Amino acid sequence: MSVLIEFSMSPLDQGESVGDYVARSLAIIDESGLPYRLGPMGTCLEGEWDEVFAVVRRCYERMREDCRRITAVIKVDAREGRSGRIESKLERVERSVGRKLRT
Repeated sequence: MSVLIEFSMSPLDQGESVGDYVARSLAIIDESGLPYRLGPMGTCLEGEWDEVFAVVRRCYERMREDCRRITAVIKVDAREGRSGRIESKLERVERSVGRKLRT
C-alpha cells in the first residue's frame, strides 16, 4: 500500500536548537531515494508502507544514539494504487485556486 506521511522528530533533552538533529534525519531521508518534501514543521515522505516506516525508524535509531528523550509526530495517508501524491496534491490545489502557491 502506498502511503504519504508527514512526520517530525526531535530530541527533548538537547536544548532549544535542534537543527543539527533535523539535518541528520534529512540525510537519512535523502539517502533513501524516496520522494520527500521538507516543510517548516515536518517532512512529507512517500512510498510503500514498509519502506517509508523503515526510514522513520532509521531516523529514530540515529537520534537515539545520543538522545535520551525523543518526540515524534506522524500523520499517515494510505491509499491503494496511487503514487506521486506529494506533487499531485499540490498541483490540484493550485489548479483550484488558479495560481501557483508558495510551497
